[in-house]
Amino acid sequence: MTDWEICPFDADGLRVAPLRQPVLPEPGRHGEDPADCQACARRDEGIWFHDRWRLTRIKKVGVPLAIMLHPRDHYDLADLPDELAAELGVLTTHLARHVEALPHIARCHVYRIGDGGAHLHVWFFARPEGQAQLYGSWLVVWDDLLPEYPAAEAEADASTVVDALIASYGGRRDPAPAAP
Repeated sequence: MTDWEICPFDADGLRVAPLRQPVLPEPGRHGEDPADCQACARRDEGIWFHDRWRLTRIKKVGVPLAIMLHPRDHYDLADLPDELAAELGVLTTHLARHVEALPHIARCHVYRIGDGGAHLHVWFFARPEGQAQLYGSWLVVWDDLLPEYPAAEAEADASTVVDALIASYGGRRDPAPAAP
């Protein structure tokens, strides 16, 4: 992979670690029991809320913006009810549009990994315009290697995305719905 122009490592001295023997059964993920799930405990924390969803901004990252979408109730991707699965697709599209509308962003990368936590969390990483070296799947590796992006700029970008999401999809900045 070091021959790939977007690889963040030089070939000199880089070696592949040996593959370890499998560990079976696999260890449980954090939050397998909803009673112990940190994402469930934080269901009212974030920068945007809808009745069944919330959005958080990941701080201290190297990319201009990293945000994460979570269902407010305890679901993983494979057990999302069809209605929430449909909402996830629409929300993902809206978020990608709004992140890519930022003037200095070229692409919004979307990732669901899920090996560490049993509560669904979908990552949205903003790739800065003109940074072809950050193309593709290496963006998340580069994010760990880059210096921290200025927090005030990331906060302003997140606020712009939230305003656009409220206008296009609905929701609010406060976890509780407005009183009738």
